[in-house]
Amino acid sequence: MKKTVFTGAATAVITPMNPDGSINYPVLGRILEHQIKNGIDAIVICGTTGESSTMTDSEHVDTIAYAVEQVHGRVPVIAGAGSNHTDYAVWLSKEAERAGADALLQVTPYYNKTSQAGLIRHFFALAEATGLPNILYNVPSRTGVDIAPATYRELCTHPNIAAVKEAGGNISKVAQTAALCGEELAIYSGNDDQIVPILSLGGKGVISVLSNLMPRETHEICSLYFGGKAQESAALQLKLLPLINALFSDVNPIPVKEAMNLAGWAAGECRMPLVSMAPAAREALLREMELLGLSAPRKREGE
Repeated sequence: MKKTVFTGAATAVITPMNPDGSINYPVLGRILEHQIKNGIDAIVICGTTGESSTMTDSEHVDTIAYAVEQVHGRVPVIAGAGSNHTDYAVWLSKEAERAGADALLQVTPYYNKTSQAGLIRHFFALAEATGLPNILYNVPSRTGVDIAPATYRELCTHPNIAAVKEAGGNISKVAQTAALCGEELAIYSGNDDQIVPILSLGGKGVISVLSNLMPRETHEICSLYFGGKAQESAALQLKLLPLINALFSDVNPIPVKEAMNLAGWAAGECRMPLVSMAPAAREALLREMELLGLSAPRKREGE
């Protein structure tokens, strides 16, 4: 049986930006401290939510190194290192290992895509590149390619392929994967609205967008379930469902970055081509945040 990278909730951390578009490392440091203080179980840096697709090579590696130094071993740091170019993903995986990452998040190849046979060769090449555990990332709505359960069965035979972040939304397929792979492949929910269903199939936790705002509560959904309190876990997830829906009312990470700004975190804007939320969607997000006491106080007229 492979060692589990983490159990519980990991935050796919946003990357805060300065007004000129550069990375705001002091705010990132404060966000990481807040996450750890509030019980998060792992940190994912430079993932989709962290806008890795718009980072230069140096920014990507420097941000991983910064997170590793800031976290200082208190929880695992999982570095986004995937690409649709296998050789580039190998290079980035090695750089992340040199920077001190504890594990790697490897997205399926996008745009050029590949076959199931190609997925196996791609992920095996990445798994061979370092000594770190690899968490595969299946998100067909973004990449246009979906990992089949039989492919997971082949992939999990590699000792460095430890887990998958499953964001395909198909619970039946998750069940098939769990049945085929057993303890050889840890399954993490990649969708905040499916944490409890995936835990019920033997999942180990979630890689979450919601936990940028609510790390303690997202951790609690998992810890309640693992503690035998499935009904309480489900009740907490259902309570947070309106906010989860609002956080995915536009392309991620647009809403969560807006939410972090509304909560007072000075997260800045997303990099182009991502643009700000429409006013009506922003107002709906703010209403859900206010109901949960998450937003900074609104300014009164004349202030």
